[in-house]
Amino acid sequence: MAEPDTLQYTPLHDAHLELDARMMAFGGFDMPVQYSSIIEEHRAVREAAGLFDVSHMGEVEVSGPKAFDFVQHLVTNDAGKLYDGRAMYTVMCKEDGGIVDDLLVYRRSEESYLLVINASNIEKDISWMRANNPMDADLINLSNDLALLALQGPKSFEIAQPFVDASLDDLKFYHFREAHDGAFMGLDTAIVSRTGYTGEIGLELYVPAADAVTVWNQLLETGEEHGLIPTGLGARDTLRLEAGYCLYGNDITEETNPYEAGLGWVVKLDAGPFVGREALEAIKTEGPARTLVGFVATERGIPRSGYPIETADGNEIGVVTSGSQSPMLETGIGLGYVPNDAAYSEPGTALRIGGRRPFGIEVRKPPLHKSE
Repeated sequence: MAEPDTLQYTPLHDAHLELDARMMAFGGFDMPVQYSSIIEEHRAVREAAGLFDVSHMGEVEVSGPKAFDFVQHLVTNDAGKLYDGRAMYTVMCKEDGGIVDDLLVYRRSEESYLLVINASNIEKDISWMRANNPMDADLINLSNDLALLALQGPKSFEIAQPFVDASLDDLKFYHFREAHDGAFMGLDTAIVSRTGYTGEIGLELYVPAADAVTVWNQLLETGEEHGLIPTGLGARDTLRLEAGYCLYGNDITEETNPYEAGLGWVVKLDAGPFVGREALEAIKTEGPARTLVGFVATERGIPRSGYPIETADGNEIGVVTSGSQSPMLETGIGLGYVPNDAAYSEPGTALRIGGRRPFGIEVRKPPLHKSE
């Protein structure tokens, strides 16, 4: 983790300080963990709406006549299924199938794509892209030029609609609109995307960094009557964990592959050659040795990353990669790797978390806060 004097700031840093946010280093940035409490902010997103600053994420523009060829070569999903205004979730892998990063791909036009990558991986990812660009597509790092706000929760569309010139009800999941010439909050340009990382309906808003404070304040002011509150990375983590979404660096790394991480659905082997395809084809044929499962505590205890996962009689079989207390279930939840065997991975299977005070867990299929 970067030292405090080397941390970067998002365009909304001063706004967070004015709201007395608790700040911490994350991905090389000084980011808000919480404003009121993680539980309050978490519940607001599940029941009304929360507004996140996720401007620490990286954005890379891919353009030119070889833009599509590059994207198809780089990622495991099929960019050929995209069209203007369509986005997809995917991963990019090493030759051995290990995950370099998970990312979003936006097709803006036939010769223009936007790749959204994790904050802690920006330098690594861009170096990887440049090293795997035999077709010499044009790559531009836009990370410092754009701010990204996530408006998430059941009231999010109602809050944002007054600022958008077309009905948000017509905006499908993993689709987006480019707003020009004042079509969103009077800004020269913006991207309004129906995506998110919380398991709730919501929008992600890409705006010029210089306009971030205006958008942030306008949304908070308009959304107050709908229950909107500023929400930090603490609640973002518990929300994504309840939804069963992977976090890079915890649940997926360069030492994990998409099939064991439950992301085989973003690997399209028939899409043509891409980096890591041969290794992934072999893994699919043989079957991964382990698999990522979700679980809910059946006894008092909070699982933490690195804790051992054991059979009910105490034999160690795996490891927790993410864990926390669920604000909705009011019990411990987590993700972790166990052998790829129904005896350990089938929903309903009783296991336990090891350590000084072992406690029982039950394998569940995400979203964990809705599973039984």
